[in-house]
Amino acid sequence: MQFAKRMNRFGEGIFTKLSDIKRSKLERGETVIDLSIGAPNIPPERHIIEALCMAATDERNYVYALSDQSALLEAVSAWYRERYEVELNPKTEICSLLGSQEGLAHISLSIVDEGDIVLVPDPCYPVFADGPLLAGAKLHYMPQKKENGYVIDLLDIPEHVAQQAKLMLVSYPNNPTAAMAPDSFYIDLVAFAKKYDIIVLHDNAYSELVFDGKSCGSFLAYPGAKEVGVEFNSLSKTYGLAGARVGFCVGNEEVVSRLKILKSNMDYGMFLPIQQAAIAAITGDQTGVETMRKAYEQRRDILCDGLNALGWAIDKPEATMFVWAEIPSHYETSEEFVMDMVNKAGVIVTPGSAFGPSGEGYVRMALVQSEENLKQAVEAVRQSGILNV
Repeated sequence: MQFAKRMNRFGEGIFTKLSDIKRSKLERGETVIDLSIGAPNIPPERHIIEALCMAATDERNYVYALSDQSALLEAVSAWYRERYEVELNPKTEICSLLGSQEGLAHISLSIVDEGDIVLVPDPCYPVFADGPLLAGAKLHYMPQKKENGYVIDLLDIPEHVAQQAKLMLVSYPNNPTAAMAPDSFYIDLVAFAKKYDIIVLHDNAYSELVFDGKSCGSFLAYPGAKEVGVEFNSLSKTYGLAGARVGFCVGNEEVVSRLKILKSNMDYGMFLPIQQAAIAAITGDQTGVETMRKAYEQRRDILCDGLNALGWAIDKPEATMFVWAEIPSHYETSEEFVMDMVNKAGVIVTPGSAFGPSGEGYVRMALVQSEENLKQAVEAVRQSGILNV
């Protein structure tokens, strides 16, 4: 059998190793605390579940959706108006996604051709790079440096690269670094995109997971943003709908329209009961969003305070469901440290190298376990002695 050469760009790598180790330890009856994958474990509010269940009992809802219901598009438009102060035309500026991951994997197919340059953050959520690679793009990494607060410095992008670039992906609050970007960055981003005629894709999956009394808005709220790009948003973390796969691409009409055309040739739309659940989530009682945010903030404090008390200096993240931490100085690589964490402490974290070249020397820890499990993870690290020089 012969297979597509494009698959040579992808590999299983460290995640397969960690999965194999986890399975082996569990088979031996050992305790494993998995902080590697950002899989939310806080369920949806009851009214969201009830909306889904009610719609699922209607046999008429088992046909192909084919397109987004008008009620869903109107709900998303109202959500963006009320939450982000952004006006969206429900007919032309909104497209549902079967989860942001699906949209990120496919949108490059509607924008770039083989050999086009795409600007991606470094480190970045892997599909930011994988989607363009599937489309045959050449990647130019935009470093997110600690000295810049992990915010991209647009002046670091070479002139000749900017002139050739067709698409750039940006995301704040950021996965994996958990950084937030100041208003000045977005103002500069819009000007940069206009100057070089680059389409911007801003991923805004973590706008509700912002801590310590801070807040976050939308890229599209900045003047001129809708002229240059789109924003992806997700209900996975905000409303506990990760498994339901609900996301949206909103903003520039031309970009949205081409994505809609692409998707019309790839899928038959979102299951109608899930559309009803999405409507219930963004139009219903929002107190659950604050409850969810507080839960992640408390988990952050337990993990960071506990590990800092052991001598591992970790900055508390401003946002997201992740902790981005430099590895202890006596380790040479992030993978080496991760393997010791799982083998000696039974705690699985993700090596920063999995997120791009600039991720080396860091690990990402996902706040996806209960408070009790996070306390157990801290104690397991203490007993393992891996932080001792």
